[in-house]
Amino acid sequence: MSIADRKKWDQRYREGAYSSRDYPSEFLKQRLSQSKPGKALDLACGAGRNSIFLAQNGFCVDAVDVSSVGLERARERAELLGVSVNWLNQDLLDQWKLPSERYSLIIMFRFVALDLLPVLPEILEVGGSLIIEEHLQWRDEIVTGPTNEKFRVAPGELTRITDGLKVLYKYEGLVTEPDGGLAALSQLHMVK
Repeated sequence: MSIADRKKWDQRYREGAYSSRDYPSEFLKQRLSQSKPGKALDLACGAGRNSIFLAQNGFCVDAVDVSSVGLERARERAELLGVSVNWLNQDLLDQWKLPSERYSLIIMFRFVALDLLPVLPEILEVGGSLIIEEHLQWRDEIVTGPTNEKFRVAPGELTRITDGLKVLYKYEGLVTEPDGGLAALSQLHMVK
């Protein structure tokens, strides 16, 4: 990302973007029982809804995002709820370096970074889970989410990029969002 992208996301969070979305992803909630407990990494965590949920469920969480404003909102909410998360203000597409530690769980929700996916198994513990949810390219229905196709993945793309991990769950199709909107999503849970 560029400085312009950082500024764009900071401005969005200042204006209240996603402020009503403080609940965790339904997909993450469904898959958590199939994940090994321990240390978790939330990539592009935004305002921290999934990071906070993981911390509430006993995970030691590192959460990375480009927006300092989004992370400040996340920090405040985590403090209010009495959970601890290690918030990291870094650009995943530019300055982020692959950590030397291993994680039992890595999540990435609705942030397309296809070049990043092939290296994630390197920092995943044996038996650890990689859970990804992305907007899916979809032309047949009016769906919520980005209108620019570069922020959506092609069918089957996530599985091809993360080759070598065992697929526990895969879904590509329409999902009704908590706000009633219809989203086209690619959901993937893989294990090392």
